[in-house]
Amino acid sequence: MRYDRIRLKLFVENRRRLAGLLPANALVVVNANDICPTNADGSQTTIPNSDLFYLTGVEQEQSILIVYPDSDDKKHRELLFLREPTSDNELWEGHKLTKQEARELTGIENIHWISEFPRLFHRLMCECDSVFLNTNEHKRAIIDVESREARFVIETIRKYPVHDYRRLAPLMHCLRAVKSETEISLIQKACDLTNQGFKRVLNFVQPGVKEYEVEAELSHEFIRCGGRFAYAPIIASGVNACCLHYLTNNQVCRQGDLLLLDVAASYANYNSDLTRTIPVAGRFTPRQKAVYNSVLTVLRECIAGLTPDKKIKDWQKEAEQLVERELVNLKLLSLRQIKQQDPDQPAFKKYFMHGCGHPIGLDVHDVGLTVNPIQSGWVMTVEPAIYIREEGFAVRLENDILVTEQGPVDMMAHIPIETDEIEDLMNSRLKIAKAKPSPFGCNTRSDKSLVAKR
Repeated sequence: MRYDRIRLKLFVENRRRLAGLLPANALVVVNANDICPTNADGSQTTIPNSDLFYLTGVEQEQSILIVYPDSDDKKHRELLFLREPTSDNELWEGHKLTKQEARELTGIENIHWISEFPRLFHRLMCECDSVFLNTNEHKRAIIDVESREARFVIETIRKYPVHDYRRLAPLMHCLRAVKSETEISLIQKACDLTNQGFKRVLNFVQPGVKEYEVEAELSHEFIRCGGRFAYAPIIASGVNACCLHYLTNNQVCRQGDLLLLDVAASYANYNSDLTRTIPVAGRFTPRQKAVYNSVLTVLRECIAGLTPDKKIKDWQKEAEQLVERELVNLKLLSLRQIKQQDPDQPAFKKYFMHGCGHPIGLDVHDVGLTVNPIQSGWVMTVEPAIYIREEGFAVRLENDILVTEQGPVDMMAHIPIETDEIEDLMNSRLKIAKAKPSPFGCNTRSDKSLVAKR
């Protein structure tokens, strides 16, 4: 791991909370994610299973957790199965957890190698009354590839067809939606790292740089601090910002353009999610500033509206009405257009067509029972926007907000957002002649210094 070790109390408490939601004599099984292939003999970097990490802190492939609180044998109430370290797999792949390391990481005493799983699992299946199996039940998930969890569900039902099977996902969604103090501190760490990356970019962006050069600056800052990108970064200049999930990041940032940065850091698998829109040349035009300030006004009003017991669909409706008001003020819509609009295709959707926010945590679009009222302890993104394709730019702003009974807490309040603040930071660079970029995107001064050393 690249981050400071998380105290095992978090994982012990998470398993205790899960056990408290289970009916009598129920067993839970959670699997690690697959290592996904690319091409030839290549594979992707391992992405931990969020539920397994939430319950154990384990990121290692092929791991399996069993939670069986009512087992007659105390040694079988929590079991963790791991891939056994061998000289061969450690030579090629690196260190694997020992049993003692796993105990210290997870707080689980009974650690077994994965080869022991079939025998012990069969025994426990013969003792339990119900079995909770895990599936991906995120509403927006597009599931074309069969996961390790899905294969396990199919195989288990084939072997034990008359057991009482139940869905683990609703329980995990309930648990993971409300963040503990430790989780909040890890999300805050990700937000702080995002702040560092954004400020680095403010001192870098200027006409002529490429979108991917901006991406590289952020990558440098996140990785050197033990983090990573929380999601594929969106670095969208000019009209590119009107594509909601623009990922090409290969165009030149030009004089007069706005640059939309939807990019944030992840730390210890906990994510942040930031969007800022900045002027490439360091100054907003009057029109850009007017649109920007409209979006900023909506952002602040939507943050204030994030209160416990409100349903997300009602909060979304409030956001849409606020955007509609600003579109009229900006003369993008008229009251007549609104009066004559098709209720199923409201006029504002030409300029604002997505949700105003979503839960965030171990997943960027985190799990949660979003048909239920908002609760204290949720962390939500707030991301209103106005997209004006005909004028060649868009403004989107996004902060991460902790919902509390005392009012919303902006976890990104320290990240620059006011137009004057952004302009001041972008124009406070050292007043020296900027070195001309080389064809390879490297600073010419650095290149000459390398030549001199040779």
